[in-house]
Amino acid sequence: MKWLKVDPDKCVGCGTCMETCSTTWFKENNPALSRIQVTKKDEDHYDLNACNQCGTCIDMCPVGALARDGNGIIRMDEKKCVGCLMCVGFCPTKSFFYHAAKRPEPFKCIACGLCVKKCPVEALEIVTE
Repeated sequence: MKWLKVDPDKCVGCGTCMETCSTTWFKENNPALSRIQVTKKDEDHYDLNACNQCGTCIDMCPVGALARDGNGIIRMDEKKCVGCLMCVGFCPTKSFFYHAAKRPEPFKCIACGLCVKKCPVEALEIVTE
């Protein structure tokens, strides 16, 4: 299985990962459109939230729009998705996101690795288990 591993101890909160993600997938620099979210935890620490590919959402989807690909990444069939947001509500890590004004379907990290390449402090890596 392939997934994006985050190291919050290395994160400096620069937002490069969110910028890379939102501009890649939505063609605009908007942190709310990023599939990885970075939030300030305290003075010197940040929380990084990206899908760990646990699969809980697959069982919650009432229309079968979610499935694992050959790399273990959970993908959404947008043609099947009805926008019920069950995946968002039942995600145990709160890593499924939704932005009604920009996209009718929810979205999550698919471990594409673009943010990993851009992170200046190597707080992200793609792991295959």
